[in-house]
Amino acid sequence: MFRRVVRQSKFRHVFGQAVKNDQCYDDIRVSRVTWDSSFCAVNPKFVAIIVEASGGGAFLVLPLHKTGRIDKAYPTVCGHTGPVLDIDWCPHNDHVIASGSEDCTVMVWQVPENGLTSSMSEPVVVLEGHSKRVGIVTWHPTARNVLLSAGCDNLIIIWNVGTGEAMISLDDMHPDVIFSVSWSRNGSLICTACKDKKVRVIDPRNQQITAEKDKAHEGARPMRAIFLADGNVFTTGFSRMSERQLALWNPKNMDEPITVHEMDTSNGVLLPFYDPDTNVVYLCGKGDSSIRYFEITDEAPYVHYLNTFSSKEPQRGMGYMPKRGLDVNKCEIARFYKLHERKCEPIIMTVPRKVLRLHGGWDGALFIGTAF
Repeated sequence: MFRRVVRQSKFRHVFGQAVKNDQCYDDIRVSRVTWDSSFCAVNPKFVAIIVEASGGGAFLVLPLHKTGRIDKAYPTVCGHTGPVLDIDWCPHNDHVIASGSEDCTVMVWQVPENGLTSSMSEPVVVLEGHSKRVGIVTWHPTARNVLLSAGCDNLIIIWNVGTGEAMISLDDMHPDVIFSVSWSRNGSLICTACKDKKVRVIDPRNQQITAEKDKAHEGARPMRAIFLADGNVFTTGFSRMSERQLALWNPKNMDEPITVHEMDTSNGVLLPFYDPDTNVVYLCGKGDSSIRYFEITDEAPYVHYLNTFSSKEPQRGMGYMPKRGLDVNKCEIARFYKLHERKCEPIIMTVPRKVLRLHGGWDGALFIGTAF
């Protein structure tokens, strides 16, 4: 009986490649604030990077083509009175970006068509409702003008950005700091990771917790939780022995994980980036110099290690390009924007193509086809 030794996968040979120096964004003073967000947000037109700023908080918005050295006098978005902690581009409008800050506010900005020509300090709307710093902002994946924010006051607010009003406040569900919030694919549920070591699945419309798991990861360091396309929840965290872990959960039965993997003993928080089309999860550790990627399938062990992209410099943050901004003609399946101390470096993930040469026909004509 034939036994398959190597698991078949289209993505087994995915490889990462950093772009050349002249395609990087140089001389950027990346923020040094101690907060475990990605510090970078990307869409098909712009890359936004949280930067050091005196007397408040600011972030750069650069057109993707503006590579090379960035002038120190380049205009910034600088309306916050405290450091900016998180930024997120609107999925429905590539010129709209939201920012959350230590000044307890969320601001929504409209970036001009060709980028900034002068510094911008007037947001389109200011959303005020948090009593402590706002560390998480994330747009609804399917409904326009709906924005979620989470603060260190343990409060989650879902805003109608068009009117500037809070539609839903989830104020008694988290007794401690919220580490991460993720929308489900259709936006009907959210999952959260909290400092009390619980992962919760919440129905925001009914304001009910539909599932929760205590001590999803037993370590004290921050966890992350994201929804996958099939409705399962993927988490990263730390074991009691401070080993980094990843786990897969079914929200219908969270008593036991579908699978748990121990990784290493580094202490950087693992930021997960998920591609629902290929079912690949990329893990970028803060302070690491590598990106590990895994394929999620229905077969045991469910989370399959694919490969690691390694470089010399540690990453301060990471931006993840939406699928519509990729060059699919070059078999690109993901693009990351890695933040160094003074630089932003794009990293391209590619599925290699092999060219098959087939001889056939009476005249020995050469047929050339491409296949993965």
